[in-house]
Amino acid sequence: MDRNGSLIVLSGFSGVGKGTVSKEIVKKYGYHLSVSATTRGPRPGEEHGREYFFLSKEEFLDSVAQNGFIEYAQYVNNYYGTPRKFVEEKLESGQGVILEIEVQGALAIKEQYPDAILIFLTAPTAADLKERLIGRGSETMDVINDRLKRAVEEAEFIDHYDYIVCNETGKIEKCMEDIHNIIETENTKVRKQQNFIAGLKEELKTYEQ
Repeated sequence: MDRNGSLIVLSGFSGVGKGTVSKEIVKKYGYHLSVSATTRGPRPGEEHGREYFFLSKEEFLDSVAQNGFIEYAQYVNNYYGTPRKFVEEKLESGQGVILEIEVQGALAIKEQYPDAILIFLTAPTAADLKERLIGRGSETMDVINDRLKRAVEEAEFIDHYDYIVCNETGKIEKCMEDIHNIIETENTKVRKQQNFIAGLKEELKTYEQ
């Protein structure tokens, strides 16, 4: 697919603040946030079509059968997927799209879009991560322990990411700035490469005569 937009994949341990960072960086810098679909139930304050498209398992699997997702994965007994249409339309129009997805999905995205920028968001320490999960007050300790066990598994894949960014408590602005700078740096590299290739092709045309 011929496209000009930047595809940014943001992953991270559960409780590290991916959702908050994604929303705020979109507001401040004008990126587009792809809304994922999920089979988990909405948390207090969440709305269908805003935080997620909340689907039944049957609805989700029907969309899978119709190739409606760029990627999808199962995480802690629920399915999550990235709708294809929104992402491809934005990229084709030259706009930057942020995907907030889990490790499995991120690696699948990288296979399809090798130039996607993979960023992993982490807390300063494992203890801090556990405190944040408990502090949300939305889940039982059994679920929290499942998420921590999942974090151990996810840590094995961190080296597949292009960048690691630490979201320290009370320093979300710095975290957002770090991510934006990464994206700008990568875009600059791509533009320089495209300009070089275009110039080289023009020069080589002189040898056709």
